Amino acid sequence: MSGMGRKGAYVGLTAVFAGVFVAADDQTVVVTVLPRIMLDLNLTVTELDHTSWIITGYLLGYVAAMPFIGRLSDIWGHRNAFIGSLLLFMLGSASVALATDINWLIGLRVFQALGAGALVPIAIAIVGDLFPPEDRGTPLGLVGASAEAGGVIGPLWGGIITKYLAWQWVFWINIPLCAVIIALSLFLLPKSRRFPAKIDYLGGALITLSLATLTLGLARIDEPDALMAFWLALAAVSLTLFVVRQRTASDPLLPRAMLRTRAFVAANATHLLVGGALIIGMVTIPLMANTLLGETPLGGGLMLLRMTVAIPAGAALGGIVCQRLDYRLPAALGLALCALGYWLMSGWTLEIADPWLTVHLATAGFGFGLLIAPIALAAANSVGDDVRGAAAALITTMRVVGMTLGVAALASWGTGRFDALVSGIGAPFALPGETAQQAQARIAEAQRQLTDAGLTLFSDFFLVAAVLCLLALLPTAFIAWRGSANINGANINGHDE
Repeated sequence: MSGMGRKGAYVGLTAVFAGVFVAADDQTVVVTVLPRIMLDLNLTVTELDHTSWIITGYLLGYVAAMPFIGRLSDIWGHRNAFIGSLLLFMLGSASVALATDINWLIGLRVFQALGAGALVPIAIAIVGDLFPPEDRGTPLGLVGASAEAGGVIGPLWGGIITKYLAWQWVFWINIPLCAVIIALSLFLLPKSRRFPAKIDYLGGALITLSLATLTLGLARIDEPDALMAFWLALAAVSLTLFVVRQRTASDPLLPRAMLRTRAFVAANATHLLVGGALIIGMVTIPLMANTLLGETPLGGGLMLLRMTVAIPAGAALGGIVCQRLDYRLPAALGLALCALGYWLMSGWTLEIADPWLTVHLATAGFGFGLLIAPIALAAANSVGDDVRGAAAALITTMRVVGMTLGVAALASWGTGRFDALVSGIGAPFALPGETAQQAQARIAEAQRQLTDAGLTLFSDFFLVAAVLCLLALLPTAFIAWRGSANINGANINGHDE
């Protein structure tokens, strides 16, 4: 345990938990400050599509460079990379706060996310530095709980700040927070071992380009056009070139032996499906609340909170369980709870209310939380010390890619499905020659049919999410870790920072 002892290792991780929390908070904090940003930058409602890129751009930067930075963290040392990512995040936060143009703000949000996106996988790697494999469950669960808690608190935090201060303070406040976290990291975390190796810059550029253009292409799935086709084609070409590079490079970005490890591949497949299932709930729940259940946007957010607030609790418990049981068990239980929660949601009517509303949502949220530690363990414990950062980055990337694909599927399939459901419904307004009573009855019937179509559509969404959770049970059966894998010989010449 790096000579620190268990208590010292947990004390050191407080800096890591704080860094992960702050970065995750910034992923969702802008949800509540967007109206203030629009007002300050003189944007109109017709330019709402531009403001959505403040969120999409953060996701783009968050995922695009993650595999490359994860590999760099193995070479530079995980503590060095963690501090470097915090510095990048601080610089990005200050730049966003100073932005006076929407296009600059979007680009700077991408830059800010480059630092934020690296923190979670590096945190997973640091846990591997501080704890032996059999003791990593609880700290990994706490890393996951910190990330999820930050995402949950983000909108509330943004609302509180903008009630009393300008929206820029949402970003300015990251500077002193990160400065404290960096100081704690230097003081509490031991120096990390470094594993010198050649950096595959070409491979890093190709995978970054592929992930970035995939995100850009899928972001336009609800309005297919030539630009979307271009982004997706570029994503496919760059991914193909990356695969070729992986096969031919002497020191590839993602070590080939790592990708041949059954537990590692299974964990990535599981996380891809989990990401798709999770985003379906996070999009569908507030959308259903706003369109069918008559809730305000705030009410829809509070409704979703019933699910997301249970995720950190599940993550913490999942980590503890993983230290006592085969971590396939909490993973399978988590997926079963997610599927059960979504199946229960698929039966919602307009009369759904507490306590069952909260029970159904919390069931799925707790299940998602239980999954965090076992999936991270399957990745971290099945590879050698010299590639743990790369492994953690890839496993984190797969969840975000799953979420991106899930959103795209909702936008494309959902639109076609709804059109099919409402195709036979009459016009919901009076027709020539009708009496007032006839018109009122027909309009009421059309409205009932539209409501039924909406309920059917949302029910289908929840059922698809449940099926994804059940499908994820298949790769989960192979995530067991069998001894310490030593990828590429786990370079014994690594040295401290």
